[in-house]
Amino acid sequence: MLSEISDGMIVIAISPRPRHHLTAALLRKRLDAELPDGLGVFQATDIDDEALGKLRVPDLHVCSYDAMDTDDPLDPREITLAIEIVSPSNPDNDYRDKTRDYPAMGIPHYLILDLRDGTWTYLWGIGRAEGRPVYENRLHLAYGKPVTVATDLGTWTIDTTDLPRYSTKDMGVRCGVNGRRKGRREARPPHPSRFVKVNSVIPGG
Repeated sequence: MLSEISDGMIVIAISPRPRHHLTAALLRKRLDAELPDGLGVFQATDIDDEALGKLRVPDLHVCSYDAMDTDDPLDPREITLAIEIVSPSNPDNDYRDKTRDYPAMGIPHYLILDLRDGTWTYLWGIGRAEGRPVYENRLHLAYGKPVTVATDLGTWTIDTTDLPRYSTKDMGVRCGVNGRRKGRREARPPHPSRFVKVNSVIPGG
């Protein structure tokens, strides 16, 4: 079970299912082969921005080995790329909330893998809009198209051709108007209450 903090809320996540971990393992292996010496791909590490009152735990991130040599939460500004694998029970946490939090925390590149429909979304280039940090660039494509991440530390290409997707059993079957069920009964997604938001006071806030 993982816990994160954002906007005065504690977000508690139950551990992901095996297909989620399989995706993370495949991505880690492929990205590791692209990285220069001194950089690595790390999994489920606390990143903390005390000034913003935010604590996040990316599924994967790229940073230096030296930065990971600490017993404290990782400084998000040490991270070059954060990667999230979308939960079918709460996609807004990755698409909306972390798309807002990660540029504010100074993470320059963000990649979202969506096993529900076999697509990826890459966001990069931190600018400002309406007085807050935002990603200025966004690319959304289907699996099979490689992800090219161009950073100050090099350009890395990630193959997405055979990444797994959630099954019909995982996702349920929805059809008809306004999401109403038609035909056989819809299967429930795994962990329907996987994410629980709890009112909380931000430490130091």
